[in-house]
Amino acid sequence: MSNKRHNRRSFAINFLPLLGLALLAVNLLLAGKASAAAPKAVIAEDHFDFGEVFEDRQLSHNFMIKNNGTGPLEITKVDPDCACTVADYERDIPAGGQGQITLAIKPYSVIHQFRKETKIWTNDPERSEFSLVLTGKAKPFIEIQPSHIVRLRGGPGDNLHGEVRFTSHLPGPFKITDFRTNIADKIEVNLKAVEVDRVYVMEVKNKSQNSGPYAGLVELSTTSKERPRLIVRVFGEIYLPSASSQ
Repeated sequence: MSNKRHNRRSFAINFLPLLGLALLAVNLLLAGKASAAAPKAVIAEDHFDFGEVFEDRQLSHNFMIKNNGTGPLEITKVDPDCACTVADYERDIPAGGQGQITLAIKPYSVIHQFRKETKIWTNDPERSEFSLVLTGKAKPFIEIQPSHIVRLRGGPGDNLHGEVRFTSHLPGPFKITDFRTNIADKIEVNLKAVEVDRVYVMEVKNKSQNSGPYAGLVELSTTSKERPRLIVRVFGEIYLPSASSQ
């Protein structure tokens, strides 16, 4: 009996370390396989500049994304900084493959110098988050300066007037053919071309002699099919001198 117990103890003493080594080897092998199966996101470009564009265009660009890892790459979340940016993308990219993320900006969503950023999240442990950026300079068809609103404030005897400049960025000739206002009893409107087929200046003068506010608009007709109608809003605030100031 003592020999049998001795043999069992010897077996346990010799076998258990071997079993531990075997389990360690299996764990290392599994860990090696897990790390070897990790995805790796590679972006050829993270910024695209459209240059000068007109405001009515839908702007779209495809960003290519490669998976240089050995496991599948998942795009888990896409978050544009503006509701005007729409994203379309491939959610799963196999190892060694490539996909694309398409970002589109809706028409009339940008003005002047613009920058739109979209954040991307992936299951790449080394690049779980990055950003894609779209930039450019948007030109309106018809630029209205300084504003499409004219404010006239003062006394009825004051020289209350404001100017609005219309500049065409269209390739062909541009003309303002007519205008009308719904407050003709309150304002006088004069329009002149300062650069043939391209630039017009409109002057708005107060002619109301009554104290109190008024509001209306000037509607202009043009030869542009893109902007056949232009609207300028006019706000007047006329006040009579107080008795103490007389």
